Amino acid sequence: MVKAIIFLIGLTISFGSQALTEVTASVDKNPVIVNESFVLTVIADDDIDTNALDTSALGRDFIVGRTSVSSQTSMVNFKTTRTTKWSIVLIARKPGEVTIPALTLEDKSTAPINLKVIEASETDSSTQQELFITSEVSSKEVYVQQQLTLTVKLHFAAELKRGSLTEPALDGANINQIGKDKESETIINGRRYRVIERAYAISPQESGEFVLKSPIFSGEIMMPSTRRNSFLSFADTKPVSVIGDEIPIVVKAIPAQYQGMWLPSELLSVHQEWQPEDGNFIVGEPITRVITLTAAGLSEEQLPEIDMPLPDGLKVYPDQAQLHTGLNSNRLVSQKVRNFAIVANQAGTYNIPEIVIPWWNTKTNQYQEAVIPAQTIVVEPNPDQAPVPSAPIEQPTSANVEAAPTLVVQQQTLWLQWVFLALWLLTLAAWIYSAKRNAQSRQNKTDVKVNDAYLALLAACKKHQAEQALSLLVPWYNSISVDKVSTIAQIQNQAASTTLNFEISELQATQFGKEPKPWQGQGLAKAIQEINKSGIQKKAPTKISLNP
Repeated sequence: MVKAIIFLIGLTISFGSQALTEVTASVDKNPVIVNESFVLTVIADDDIDTNALDTSALGRDFIVGRTSVSSQTSMVNFKTTRTTKWSIVLIARKPGEVTIPALTLEDKSTAPINLKVIEASETDSSTQQELFITSEVSSKEVYVQQQLTLTVKLHFAAELKRGSLTEPALDGANINQIGKDKESETIINGRRYRVIERAYAISPQESGEFVLKSPIFSGEIMMPSTRRNSFLSFADTKPVSVIGDEIPIVVKAIPAQYQGMWLPSELLSVHQEWQPEDGNFIVGEPITRVITLTAAGLSEEQLPEIDMPLPDGLKVYPDQAQLHTGLNSNRLVSQKVRNFAIVANQAGTYNIPEIVIPWWNTKTNQYQEAVIPAQTIVVEPNPDQAPVPSAPIEQPTSANVEAAPTLVVQQQTLWLQWVFLALWLLTLAAWIYSAKRNAQSRQNKTDVKVNDAYLALLAACKKHQAEQALSLLVPWYNSISVDKVSTIAQIQNQAASTTLNFEISELQATQFGKEPKPWQGQGLAKAIQEINKSGIQKKAPTKISLNP
């Protein structure tokens, strides 16, 4: 018991007797390469607060990366040793002779370290970089809101354990990553590197001269183990950081003479497609016009709306615009595609106005216009559609007769009787005409409702909109059938059209099958057109036979 007490007293005295006596600093390599990281290690021979080391003086000549702190306590022959170690990742900003200043802990300071910083081009094959970044921009001189693309490639020869890449930075600009990272391999000076490539779309919002700062990579690489017992040891890692070169960018202002929506682009075009392509347009059958706008150096959000003015007699059903963005030869290319379903109510010749989209050519520095010229289409009558009833000729009414000027003369009693009889007959005729006109109006409203349901379903089939077609099948069937239905299954049970039932089953399979797939509406459109021509054929009632 006495020995144990003496041991504890000695242990307590040994823990309390140590104090900070020395602080040292070292680097893991010298010389170092511009934009490539190295590690500064500071060791104090005591248990020190982890926040006690002030590294702000390093920010003048270096980019200060991640700092990790560890403490260790050991005891040998009743002698306790405690150390605190800081590992600081630094990146040199520029080449030349640089001094790492003295760092102070309590009343002790490290010795300054003279460091040589060299360019990557000055290294020889024996000192090749394990990790470096290359950056490339599509253009160093752009207009306000003109898109430029930055392609960043991270090359590494060592095995990465973990890492992250920050975004580039440019004052007053919108920056977004394009697509996903790409991985590849390359050989540089006989050494194999893995390459991770990432692309960014950058849209400056202010004019002037700026500096584009490349992303910074920070992570850990695997190092060969220095421990003898490799069976129980873990692989060693080393913190690393690397940054690409800064790139000067000139952003030009919008030209004073430019008018309208600002669209700066290297190339902007607009074109159209008509379906059917043969130009055989018929009353009541949907006509599809596809307008495609393509621009280089603009984002999806910058592409203008595509509107299509039409003359009277044509109804248009615009579809939701489809947007696409991609890279072509390191250039950002955006596209907007919009479908318009057009239905003519009556035959005739229609003049379609031109579509004009103004833009600024950044290659020639000139104002230009993308134009779809005005054109004329001819819509032929539909031979399978009943002609639209012409409006009845308006007959004179009693009000018109009363409003007409009359001559006041002496009339005989017989003559007045004939006048009263004529007025009574005229009033009777006006009442009969009014009743017929109201009935005709109700019939026309019904025809319009039927026609609208039919045309809307045809338009959905033409644009291959499966969900819209499903919702319109019941209204269309009820508009032409005496026996009303409430479900699609009832349509299949009532209609005797094998083609219609097959197309409906195909439509449902694309939407509700185990693997939904795109739907093509040509078959259903043909089936409903046939039914509208020939009328609905009802299934014969099923005869039930009883066993004797």
